[in-house]
Amino acid sequence: MIPKLAAIAVVLRGDHVLLAQRKNEPDAGLWGFPGGHVEFGETALDAAARELLEETAIVAEPARYLTNLDIITHDTNGTIEHHFLLAAVLCTYRSGTPNASDDVNEAKWFEITEVPALRTSADVVEVIALAQSVYSTTPTIGPS
Repeated sequence: MIPKLAAIAVVLRGDHVLLAQRKNEPDAGLWGFPGGHVEFGETALDAAARELLEETAIVAEPARYLTNLDIITHDTNGTIEHHFLLAAVLCTYRSGTPNASDDVNEAKWFEITEVPALRTSADVVEVIALAQSVYSTTPTIGPS
């Protein structure tokens, strides 16, 4: 099995962040960034915006790559179950109200201060902090 490339959309709006509760494994029931597989011939930037729209009905413009995350999960015997390389993409909100669909149970805006108390996927809090630092140092892509 080879690692799968996926993209996640990191969308900040003022002091809020958009999160989606996953319906399927890995991370079923956990809150994380909307996202999914990058299709052949598609950039990770475009995949993040497409997956965001498909999963949440939110329209956003991909602004830049934030970071990459290696997500490797194991079963109880130590065998690798899933291996993803996630491209975290900072996206600028344009329009829409969160409406969960596809492989998402729920999608909603959270105050950033609420996120540490949630059951989240790996690295969510750290990625939000990185996104906030980018917004604070790059005025042309700040939330609208």
